[in-house]
Amino acid sequence: MNGSPVIDKQGQPSSGGVSIIDKSQGLTSQGGVLVIDKPQGWTSHDVVAHVKRKLKAKKVGHLGTLDPLATGVLVLVINGATKYSSQLDTGAKEYLTVARVGEETDTYDREGKVVASSDIAAVTDGAVMSALETFRGRIRQVPPMYSAIKSGGTPLYKLARKGVTIEREAREVEVYSLDVLRVQLPVVEFKVCCSRGTYLRSICHDLGRLLGTGAHLQELRRTASGDFSADEAVLPGLGPEELSKRIVPLDEALERAARASRKAVSGEQAGTSPE
Repeated sequence: MNGSPVIDKQGQPSSGGVSIIDKSQGLTSQGGVLVIDKPQGWTSHDVVAHVKRKLKAKKVGHLGTLDPLATGVLVLVINGATKYSSQLDTGAKEYLTVARVGEETDTYDREGKVVASSDIAAVTDGAVMSALETFRGRIRQVPPMYSAIKSGGTPLYKLARKGVTIEREAREVEVYSLDVLRVQLPVVEFKVCCSRGTYLRSICHDLGRLLGTGAHLQELRRTASGDFSADEAVLPGLGPEELSKRIVPLDEALERAARASRKAVSGEQAGTSPE
């Protein structure tokens, strides 16, 4: 995107390949919440480690992982706020999702190996819309093998990398809203507001199964997590002082989390701007 900062492999804005961050800066962060716009290719752990090092914080965690392929809102809890993670991780998650119909992959996304492909000439826009309709409301969803869910203490993705597939129990999640934005086959773009623990990769995979063609996740961007939205998110490459300024104080963050929880119960969507 024109005008966007270039991010180097350490997540720092760069000019001509040279970091413009003064590496001598050090800043002890206060407890609170920092909303990061996760760049594509980073793991959530990468972001946590990078921000912890940059702010010289004692503790940093996150409120819900994002796959390396995904971008967008990754809510970090800093120092004392880590003790309140469960109270802060409330409300719905909101995503912009792009699925590609006609190919099924082992990881359910574009980074995996194509395991099946089909001709989509007979697939209609109406068929896609009808299939997506089935994902609204409370649904039971089987998580992908390539996920951080553990079996016997081992993350499923580690088993999957060894070629091991095990039965996964379906989990109940809730899709509060699903709005189709574009159907231009093989591409389908839609916006989802859902409960925590919902796998958008599984929705794309299951869409392909319903259509009989296969499908996988092509792009994913989280635009909101509870009351924290992309509008306030910052890139991890900002300097320590700027990052520190964007930390939401713990008291304010808890108030916003409580508000998001109430809105989720009443059926309102995530990402409302702070009052």
